[in-house]
Amino acid sequence: MKILFMGTPDFALFSLKALFKTEHEIIGVVTQPDKPKGRGYTLTPPPVKVFALENGIPVYQPATLRGEEFEELLRSLDPDIIVVVAYGKLLPKNVLDYPKYGCVNVHGSLLPEYRGAAPMQRAIIDGKPFTGVTTMYMAEGLDTGDMLLKDTVTIEENDNFEDIHDKLGECGGKLIVKTLEGLANGSIVAEPQDHSLATHTSKITKEDCVINWSCDARSIHNLIRGLSPIPLSFTHMPDGKLLKIVAAEVANEDGEHGKAGEVICTESGICVACGKGVLRILKVLPEGKPRMAASDFVRGRRISTGDVLR
Repeated sequence: MKILFMGTPDFALFSLKALFKTEHEIIGVVTQPDKPKGRGYTLTPPPVKVFALENGIPVYQPATLRGEEFEELLRSLDPDIIVVVAYGKLLPKNVLDYPKYGCVNVHGSLLPEYRGAAPMQRAIIDGKPFTGVTTMYMAEGLDTGDMLLKDTVTIEENDNFEDIHDKLGECGGKLIVKTLEGLANGSIVAEPQDHSLATHTSKITKEDCVINWSCDARSIHNLIRGLSPIPLSFTHMPDGKLLKIVAAEVANEDGEHGKAGEVICTESGICVACGKGVLRILKVLPEGKPRMAASDFVRGRRISTGDVLR
């Protein structure tokens, strides 16, 4: 097949690399424009662009997919299929309708659960024991198209967003290769989604990252790992300074052990009483400081037993 690949971040790169190793022809990569990053606001290309240029694949970075310019590009490339992985924009109807084999998306959840922008993070935050990847035909709605193939990934006790991102990325790369094989030989039967079972995930906001210590230790642990290594959940020290939490573990799931948010022990990490149970903080990002082990934060006398995080 002649594939036009549309994707932008590292998650999309897993699928692009997997397809690059097959006998399919990747005739072009469409990705988002370069964006300024870092303190110097250096213009930085998307990961997908970097790989494409290194491997001689033509790269296109249109400001919009609507209008004659992109339509002409589509006709000139004439793809058999468009594979879309975390591209960042909805595709207009004329693009969706163009390829012989349609537009196929790799989505990081077991649809119809967790449609939308943050399926991986939300699955961890919700304490799910597993998640997965779905390939599907794209439709005009958000993640509403007919499903093609699925595969499941286990969420381990201390997996964070980075762990699940990479597991699902690898899974998605394998699944899109299988999907294209099935579409080519006619072995895949598309399955409509049961829209009554759909759940939706919005983008992670600053408000989502605030730790509420009156919740139980397990829920707080899930929040922390679902937002690590980025954007990170956070709390405030008694002096009002921001304290972001990079890693933690559940020290005790049951009972009340002090006021919610109270530091009750600093001998093996920073143990904090929750509404139910105790959370042990293992790694932090203090305001104005680099990431550090909780033990180093304690040795610097920045936190003590009896302090209350808010």
